[in-house]
Amino acid sequence: MKETEVRLNKYVLLAVTMASNFLNPLMGAAVNVALPNIGQEFSMSAVGLSWVSMSFLLASSMFLIPFGKISDSWGRRKMFLYSNVLLMASSLFCAFAFSTETLIVGRSLQGIAAAGIFATSMAIVISAFEPHQRGKMIGLNVMAVYVGLSIAPVLGGVLTSAWGWRSLFYINTGAILLIIIAILTKIKTEWVVPSHAKFDLGGTFIYMISISILMYGFSHLPQPDAILLTILGVVGIIVFVKYELKQANPVLEMKLFFENKLFAYSNLSAFINYAATFAITFVLSLYLQYVKGLSPKEAGLILIAQPVVMAIVASFSGKLSDSKDPRVLASLGMGISAIGLIMLTFINQDTHTIYIIVALLILGFGFGMFSSPNTNSIMSSVEKKHLGLASATVSTMRTTGMMFSMAVAALSIHVFLGDAIISVTNLDAFIASAQTVIICFAVLCIVGIFTSLVGRRKA
Repeated sequence: MKETEVRLNKYVLLAVTMASNFLNPLMGAAVNVALPNIGQEFSMSAVGLSWVSMSFLLASSMFLIPFGKISDSWGRRKMFLYSNVLLMASSLFCAFAFSTETLIVGRSLQGIAAAGIFATSMAIVISAFEPHQRGKMIGLNVMAVYVGLSIAPVLGGVLTSAWGWRSLFYINTGAILLIIIAILTKIKTEWVVPSHAKFDLGGTFIYMISISILMYGFSHLPQPDAILLTILGVVGIIVFVKYELKQANPVLEMKLFFENKLFAYSNLSAFINYAATFAITFVLSLYLQYVKGLSPKEAGLILIAQPVVMAIVASFSGKLSDSKDPRVLASLGMGISAIGLIMLTFINQDTHTIYIIVALLILGFGFGMFSSPNTNSIMSSVEKKHLGLASATVSTMRTTGMMFSMAVAALSIHVFLGDAIISVTNLDAFIASAQTVIICFAVLCIVGIFTSLVGRRKA
């Protein structure tokens, strides 16, 4: 293959991975804006609505680690391609959903497909480009995520208002088809690390069962059976860690966490950051539409403030992390995010929308300053043979953090509202639940400042 053709295919690869990283958050954030319409059609409670988002995240969390391990030996291109095929099919399935149950099943299938994409996209980009370009390429892919988040509230609001929430899934289906065509016609290189070791089915089973029980149980607290499930989930994760440490070819290389402090604390910081920020869009979308009485389109125009700043800042913070200590940048970003969250703890029925927008701008700046440098730290701290696993691990931190974030939001809403549908009669209770959620997130971000700094101490 000629050098110019190789270079062209590298940038086609970059464009394809950016497109995938653009579409997945676009879909999630757009669905958040459409939740009131979905809830109205299927008569869903606020807790039920949270599962439209959480089913996607739970499925992703379950499959990310196994898919990351499989992609390293089976082929990252194959995993990326087939995952996009499944994502296209599941998006079409969601478009034809006729009940709460079928929509949640469709979102779960989307989550499984997204796990394969998340587990490979960052790894194949890093494999294709030179080490000195790593931060820049990561920054561009992270920027794509935030551009998707930026457009999602407006696009979700416009499409939902004009053609209904199902149009979101139709458009996603068509866009993914174009990505599949680009992969088949332009990307011929396969990234694979030959391995004849037996796949760790036992560890995979323990992990998937434990993480699903933990997240499901936590999201239904404080019910007695949910407390039991949460405890069982924690015990299961402990059993998984001990089991993996004894395996010759574990599905998750636990030694990376115990022997590589940079890898361990950077992943912990990623979990904290996503846990402290993801559900903000969910909470504020409900707040703006139910409390402020805004339409999905109007709510989307306000929520766009945060991801727009994320996209701008992430694009240059990634490049900056190639020359500056990424841990310092990440810690600074976490601190700025905490300021934005603290501002949002004061929202009530009379809060001006300008105040909310300013808080979202600050939160977006902090998140953008954190994400790209932190991802660069994680991907730079491992050998090439572990890139797929590292990509899957940071994505697992992201999705489990998001899941934890949504679980905290669902728990707070359940405590204050029970299974009641949000209405004018319980707006005060909803606002109290929202304030409680945001206070928890602000505390998490403050903790994250220190975990980011500890991560600088390499093993």
